[in-house]
Amino acid sequence: MITLRGLTKRFGTATAVDDLTVDIGPGQVTGFLGPNGAGKSTTMRMVLGLDRPTAGQALVNGRAYRALRHPLHEVGALLDATGIHPTRSGRSHLRAMARSSGIPDRRVAEVLDLVGLDGRAADKPGRTLSLGMGQRLGIAGALLGDPPVLLLDEPVNGLDPDGVRWIRRFTRTLADEGRTVLLSSHLMSEMQQTADRVIVLGRGRLIADAPLAELITAGPAASVRVRGPEPAGLAALGARLTAEGATVAAYDADGLTVTGASAARVGDLVYELGVRVHELAPVAASLEEAFLELTADSVEYAAGPTGSEAR
Repeated sequence: MITLRGLTKRFGTATAVDDLTVDIGPGQVTGFLGPNGAGKSTTMRMVLGLDRPTAGQALVNGRAYRALRHPLHEVGALLDATGIHPTRSGRSHLRAMARSSGIPDRRVAEVLDLVGLDGRAADKPGRTLSLGMGQRLGIAGALLGDPPVLLLDEPVNGLDPDGVRWIRRFTRTLADEGRTVLLSSHLMSEMQQTADRVIVLGRGRLIADAPLAELITAGPAASVRVRGPEPAGLAALGARLTAEGATVAAYDADGLTVTGASAARVGDLVYELGVRVHELAPVAASLEEAFLELTADSVEYAAGPTGSEAR
């Protein structure tokens, strides 16, 4: 269990985390989301005792990190996959970590096997490791003490598709074992397949804390996309749908986006009006859309319009 109570961190006049109160419990994967500069990494650093809070508390199983007698047995973390000496092998790196906490050497072999690093990869010096191999090594380090609490900051960064799928399944397994898993990522599509619950920060403040399905449902509604070669027919279809209470918008020169009507109803009207279409597809609501809507006023760096929007 991770417990945050009124957690605040200021750097001079800048507030990185602002009065954050939330409980992160076991048995589920909790996604930790927010735009760049939202305060996610600073929050994780305070949980791990790397940054001292300006106010409030960050507790692991009811205690501050600095009060844990055997921290590697209580909480494992991956914050920086490059945090290994350039000339030391991954295996040596893990052995040093293990010995500092009274963990037997055999555990090093176990976690290397868990994360899929064979002997050849584990014995390479740190400077030769790819980013993906570094991520796997970092996760192995987080697992050394078999902790009940895990914090993983962008663990899929640098992984190939097979590695991304492995992370998804592995974090699911850890949560199913009853562990607390806090997972930060900017990949919304991946988070939608991984998280049970989502916490969203914006400018250091809590914006949302809800089950994933609830957050998506509360976001932009699902829609139907229609594309066809007959502008007049699409216009008639749009007028009919609008009269029935749907919201219709053009998404390009030969297509419509319909919100507030099912794909079945749109298809019935296409048939009834005799409109020739090349595409009629439901577009499910997504975490990405919900996230963008929630954080629209919290983005620190916003790009200007592009393409047709700039004209």
